[in-house]
Amino acid sequence: MARNLEFMSTLLIKNAALIATFDAQNRRFENCDILVKDNRISAIGQNLKAENVDRVIDAKDMLVMPGMVNCHHHLFQVLTRNVPRVQEAELFPWLVHLYEIWRELTADALYWSNLAGLGELLLTGCTTTTDHSYLYPQNAPANFFDEQIKAAKKLGIRFQPTRGSMSMGKDKGGLPPNDVVQNEETILRDCERVIKQYHDPDPLAMVKIALAPCSPFSVTPELLRESAILARKYGVRCHTHLAETKDEDAFCLKMFGKRPYDLMESLGWVGPDIWYAHAVYLNSDEIKRAAETGTCVSHCPASNMMLASGHAPIPEMLEAGVNVGLGVDGSASNDSSDMLGEVRTCYLLHRLCCGVDAMNAEKALRLATNGGARVLGYKDLGSLEVGKGADIIGISLRRLGYAGALSDPVAAVVMCGDSHIVDFNVVNGNVVVENGHLVNINEEEVWEQANYWSHIMLERAKKRTGVDFCSKEGPGLIAPRPSQEQ
Repeated sequence: MARNLEFMSTLLIKNAALIATFDAQNRRFENCDILVKDNRISAIGQNLKAENVDRVIDAKDMLVMPGMVNCHHHLFQVLTRNVPRVQEAELFPWLVHLYEIWRELTADALYWSNLAGLGELLLTGCTTTTDHSYLYPQNAPANFFDEQIKAAKKLGIRFQPTRGSMSMGKDKGGLPPNDVVQNEETILRDCERVIKQYHDPDPLAMVKIALAPCSPFSVTPELLRESAILARKYGVRCHTHLAETKDEDAFCLKMFGKRPYDLMESLGWVGPDIWYAHAVYLNSDEIKRAAETGTCVSHCPASNMMLASGHAPIPEMLEAGVNVGLGVDGSASNDSSDMLGEVRTCYLLHRLCCGVDAMNAEKALRLATNGGARVLGYKDLGSLEVGKGADIIGISLRRLGYAGALSDPVAAVVMCGDSHIVDFNVVNGNVVVENGHLVNINEEEVWEQANYWSHIMLERAKKRTGVDFCSKEGPGLIAPRPSQEQ
């Protein structure tokens, strides 16, 4: 598939107060410009001149830096943010309640949820994202997954969605209802379809595909093994949840006789083309093995804190040489698709748990930029350098939230500030956020449609189950525990 260069031109970003490159030399340039030709950076320097410049962005008083990369999300969950019934739930009961609402997901709801979540990511400095779309209701159309691609193309975000899957419903000992899982033949057939139809191997492709069986408690070992084989046949990456909670440890030991990482290792799920979400409960030996094999991790601090799952040993992983990126995770467990907010949460969490020298603002930003680019396999993203991809964000420092903080503008955008909305966002050389607003969609319309479909799903779930998910009172659903018979 050829790279889409439609609408590309020459872009000049001028007068940046500070350009933070996040390259290997960690260079910073004051009062500087960036010239973009097509979808790559052509020059970085002062007073740059170019003929036939099609677009100029005045970055006066702005910090300009690489766009951030989001390594884990569930965009369909945007429609079930902040549901009262699960505000105090841990992961397994949280899932059991929300599955009942997610059973009502339609193609239209999926499309509008993606527009809302991807739009929020762009507004908060993300330029490249993945998504883990693992839920396929029985009445979903054959091209259900394709709604996500349509939404991403409309917004102009660089997208590596995963064709997720669940094959182990309640009747097989899993957590999800049987009517949101698929059989393995259906899953693998559609995985091959979306790879052939959408995956672009170009280093700066706007759409790449990965495969992502959901988790050890919702898919069979056979599906995990076959998904990895299929992915490697086509040269795409693999993703799953792993070692997120103690419940998962107990489940895997009971069902498979192995800890989660050992299970994945036995199924061929280690290597530089594999990345796990969470990895909260990897032990030191497993971290060492992950580093040796190049296996990657998406750290999701806000979700882990929201669900009280624990904190991942990220400083130890980094010390061992594990490639780590950041993920906002599903909006229903984070309740936000705020990329810059995730950086701040990461910064604070590890200082609290491991000491002030365990994490600083720049290290957290590196996880979100070149760390995320490595995890998702984009060698030409994650830093601002001549020849690299033109994914660039600008944040105005001329705000009250940064008053008194400009001795270190890079740290200021993590430690200070009164908003995480960026002033401009350039993806693949195209401006997709301007003056703090999305360029390619009507934000008001997306807000209205997302709220409409959220209401529809909640009402349909209430009618079917008799449970008022918008209330914390009354009878609820009982989540099975791994120690019980499934």
